[in-house]
Amino acid sequence: MNLKPFKDLIAMSKEKLDEAMAPIRARQVKSKAELQLAELDAKILTKETEIQEMCSQKDIDLPKLIDKLDEVAIIERRKEQYSKVLAQLFPVE
Repeated sequence: MNLKPFKDLIAMSKEKLDEAMAPIRARQVKSKAELQLAELDAKILTKETEIQEMCSQKDIDLPKLIDKLDEVAIIERRKEQYSKVLAQLFPVE
């Protein structure tokens, strides 16, 4: 890495500095969103495991089971929304 001369750095306007940082900030936002997608995947897996455990019990609490299924559907919908937003904000070039 080569450092920019000090006189060039102090001559840069705030807008130029922001412009230079844009790719880094974009990568940070994308990484955070991808991490959140992974967390949603983990939540879905956890809820699905809970549902399977509920179904294997002797007495199944149907209202509770339906609530868990609703929770999975909401998380899956949120995951779809994250994916759409990511695809629109960070199109593959």
